[in-house]
Amino acid sequence: MSRKFYKFMLGAKSKEADRCRTEGFIGTDFDIDEDLTGRFPENWRDFNARWIPVLQKPGISKIAAGLWAGQLWTMGYWMSQGDIVLCPTGKSGELVAGEITSEYYYAADGPLPHRRKVRWLPGSIQKDSLSDALRSSLGSGSTLFTLESHAAEISAILSLDDHGPTEPIGIAGEGGATTGVFAMEKYLEEFLVSNWARTDFGRTHDIFTIDGEIVGQQFQTDNGRMDILAISKNKREILIIELKRGKASDAVVGQVQRYMGYAIENLVEEGQTVRGAIVALEDDLSIRRALLVATNVEFYRYKVDFKLERV
Repeated sequence: MSRKFYKFMLGAKSKEADRCRTEGFIGTDFDIDEDLTGRFPENWRDFNARWIPVLQKPGISKIAAGLWAGQLWTMGYWMSQGDIVLCPTGKSGELVAGEITSEYYYAADGPLPHRRKVRWLPGSIQKDSLSDALRSSLGSGSTLFTLESHAAEISAILSLDDHGPTEPIGIAGEGGATTGVFAMEKYLEEFLVSNWARTDFGRTHDIFTIDGEIVGQQFQTDNGRMDILAISKNKREILIIELKRGKASDAVVGQVQRYMGYAIENLVEEGQTVRGAIVALEDDLSIRRALLVATNVEFYRYKVDFKLERV
């Protein structure tokens, strides 16, 4: 059996976790009070086209509405019986794991009415026992987030008999008072997000959030995941940032432009523009030439200084 793996929130701030565990289900709301049984198309774009106008109420951005619609489609259609969910319980650092055991169903008389039945696995998991990369993915503010790149680690923790591809885990190496080089894009991403307010980006843009939770980190698209999705403080510009830990090649220009095209098709609202940025340790002649004609994509070179201060 080929399983898929997800992080799944059991209500805002896990407030329905106890009920979900007691009654054996996971669920979502998103203010769609209709039974969607048999109404999930094969293509998520068709589902989004139908429901984004419904979800985009006053004060709700098109980005948020599209994210909610996509998550509902994933929960209702794409998830399969046998897939595994990791769910925060609301207790500090605690997660529980469950196996999906039913197709989508609608429960009109309870919270989180769009549901799947779940067989909860015994015990719990402490986030401190997980790899840095997996903990980072579990920190996504989205209700639903794929954990496919961590399938091997999750399978080992839960003693499952099959798993998918794994992701190498490394540690950023930095020297005293010298420029650091990140061992993985993930660590560069975490550093940039943690220090966002101190960067040029942070002065003019915010990483996209919903209800105070960051959802613009590893933002899922049908072309892959944007490293960072940000929006200007005046809400007029969407900024897409792609990170490379070492030297960037001209191929990354096309990658950023694909994400920009996705944003133009699916995320922008009237009056908004889209810009791209590449952050890397080094560039070369090929990328400099590519950027000459990609005038809405900019290149930034990162530098990390590690210093000791006597106290």
